[in-house]
Amino acid sequence: MDLIPHIVDGRETRSASGETFATVDPWTREPWAEVSLGGAEEAGLAVAAARRAFDDGPWPRMGFAERGAILHRLADLIDEHRGELALADTTDMGKPIADSTAKDVPRSALNFRFFADHARLSAGDALPMDSGHHAYSRFEPAGVVAAIAPWNFPLMLETWKVAPALAWGNTVVLKPAEDTPASATLLAGLALQAGMPPGVLNVVHGYGPAAAGEALTTDPRVDRITFTGESGTGRAIARAAAANLTPVSLELGGKGANVVFADADLDSAVSWSIKAIFSNAGQVCLAGSRLYVQREVYDEFLARFTAAAEGLVTGDPKDPATQLGPLASAEHHAKVTSYLDGVPADGGTIVTGGRGDGWTVRPTVVTGAPPEARIHREEVFGPVVVVTPFDTEAEAVAAANDSPYGLNAMVFTENLSRAHRVAAALKAGTVWANCFFIRDLRAPFGGVGDSGVGREGGNFSREFFTEPKAVVMAVAPA
Repeated sequence: MDLIPHIVDGRETRSASGETFATVDPWTREPWAEVSLGGAEEAGLAVAAARRAFDDGPWPRMGFAERGAILHRLADLIDEHRGELALADTTDMGKPIADSTAKDVPRSALNFRFFADHARLSAGDALPMDSGHHAYSRFEPAGVVAAIAPWNFPLMLETWKVAPALAWGNTVVLKPAEDTPASATLLAGLALQAGMPPGVLNVVHGYGPAAAGEALTTDPRVDRITFTGESGTGRAIARAAAANLTPVSLELGGKGANVVFADADLDSAVSWSIKAIFSNAGQVCLAGSRLYVQREVYDEFLARFTAAAEGLVTGDPKDPATQLGPLASAEHHAKVTSYLDGVPADGGTIVTGGRGDGWTVRPTVVTGAPPEARIHREEVFGPVVVVTPFDTEAEAVAAANDSPYGLNAMVFTENLSRAHRVAAALKAGTVWANCFFIRDLRAPFGGVGDSGVGREGGNFSREFFTEPKAVVMAVAPA
């Protein structure tokens, strides 16, 4: 791809200024494509196209079956172009090609299939009344959706936002992260091939502040804003949206607590805990970066966990054997390694890991860091975990909840009562018991505190991407 264009009103377009920016392969650390640099003008044109497609076009007026058929065709095309889409994300952000191919692209196709079917099969409320009246609910599309996606799971999280918005009859302007533009343009092209009308799905590339992203969040023609990313950016978007009273869904940062009790199946706990922190080189908002292990098994668990971390393969993300690729950018690599540099001063010890070649960071295990240490409290967003012993259940719950974040948590125990009790006590939007990252797309997804506002998934996506309406009818004779 020599030039990655915008997709506006069904056409590939360049920016009016002619300006571009480079997207860099994190493994080679060299530019691999140029990207059209959009600003307020391009964002405005995309919103205008989406507005026309919603106000005057066929998409919101189609039945669920007709829209769903197009979304299913799009899912089929995603599967057919799996290799191309996987390579785009791997080249843009360094994700191992095995994960892009076997996990991210299939899940992206599933997002469209699930939400197409969920919208078609979703039921409203029927509310018979004693007064000779009957009430029922309708869920009508909200309008134009601005979807701003992150760089860590580009295609998968783009489709998580776009699929429910489209399934419920909205039109969309998608702004991918500037570090990962390629798969969004490919997706919009496939949507047109699937039969989606022009203007229904638009893609604009560019930056956030004082650029395309800010223009989208301040445009009064936008009816919904959905964003996944860093908590500070989420606050800025919430402030911008407030001026127009535009509803927002914000899935923000995390500092996931992972609690391992002495009665846990240690083989399973080690395996899941490795996945929880080192998948995608730790660049996961759900990462289990605070690992609490009951003192009776702390030494054994730490030895097993460290050995497993040291056995992971770090290297070229295009090599199918690679399990950890590089971090996504020079800026992000500098951020993550700055936390490592500060560990000794904070009183911690790096048991294994540290800087690798280029922009890689080896799987890193830290012990001894006190609760107030930066590496214990701030979102590192890299393959770095802090392991801490605890004695009692109450102590573990208190430590897990001692965070401004509340996106997710994990608990490992063979005691059924404890699993339910601790899951209820943890302040998190999702709690996994004896597993990690297992999703049911009907379930609510989102966080508390600095981890965000709102929930998406299943009926929660329906509530956000529609305008629920009550209809009350007189059914008794006048």
